[in-house]
Amino acid sequence: MSYKVRLPIFEGPFDLLVYLIENAEMDIYDIEISEITRQYLEYITTMKELNVVVATEFMVLAANLIEIKSKLLLPRSTGDSLAVMEDDPRKELVQKILEYKKVKLQAALLEEAFEINQSIYSKPQEDISFYLDNPDEVLSLDLEELSKAFGDFLARKQRLDQVKSHYTRLERERISTETKMESILEHLVTALKEGHKVLDFTELLDFSSSPSVDMDDFTQIAYGEEYWQNYERAVTFVALLQMVRNRQVDCEQTVNYGDIKVSLIEES
Repeated sequence: MSYKVRLPIFEGPFDLLVYLIENAEMDIYDIEISEITRQYLEYITTMKELNVVVATEFMVLAANLIEIKSKLLLPRSTGDSLAVMEDDPRKELVQKILEYKKVKLQAALLEEAFEINQSIYSKPQEDISFYLDNPDEVLSLDLEELSKAFGDFLARKQRLDQVKSHYTRLERERISTETKMESILEHLVTALKEGHKVLDFTELLDFSSSPSVDMDDFTQIAYGEEYWQNYERAVTFVALLQMVRNRQVDCEQTVNYGDIKVSLIEES
C-alpha cells in the first residue's frame, strides 16, 4: 500500500520535476536528463534522511528518469536527424510535463474563480406577476393639479427633514454582567465598612449612567428613560443571581414581590 504525502512545497513528483527544470532554466524540449536526474535523486535521498515517507509516485518517476538517462547513453545512428528526434526517449516525458503544467494552470484558474464566487450572493427570484398582470395607469393631470401635487411632495419632504433634524441617535455602552458584579461587590464592601451588613436590592441600582434625553415625540419612541432603567434592573438582577451561585452574597426575600435583602458573605 502506497502513501501519498503533501510536501511543504511540492504536491507530487511532477511538481518537483517542473520546479527543478524551471529553476535550472532549461528548455523543456531539451531537458538535460543527467543533471535533472541527479538533482531529483538528491531530493529523494534528503527526504529519506529526514524520515519522510516517500510516495510511490516519486520512486516511479525516479526510475523513469534513470531509464531515460540510460537510453541517452546508448550510441544512436546519426544518419537521419528526423529519426533521431522521433526516437528521443525524452519525448514522452516532455508530453507528460506539458500536460501537467496545463492541468495545474487550469486548477489555479478554478481555485481563483471559486474564491471570487465565494463573495458573490445571488438574490432569490421574486414574483413579479402582480406588475406584469396589471398594466400601468397613466394619470391625466392638468398643469395646476400637477403643480399642487409637487408642492405637497415638497412640503412632506420638508416635514420629514425637520423631524430628522430633531432626532438624536443615542448610543450607550451596554453594561456586562461581570462589570455589574464588580459594582455590586464594591457597594457591599463599602457598606460593610460603614457598618451596614445588609442592603436593599434598590440600593444596588445605578441609574446615573442612563443618558439624559430631551424627550421629543420621536426620541421618546426610540429611546426612553424607562428603557434604560429596566435594562439596569435586569442586568443587576442577573448579576446578583450569579453572585449567589458563586457563594459571594446571600439574598433574602420574605414575601412575594417584597424587598430583596442582600448581604455579603465575608469568606468570599
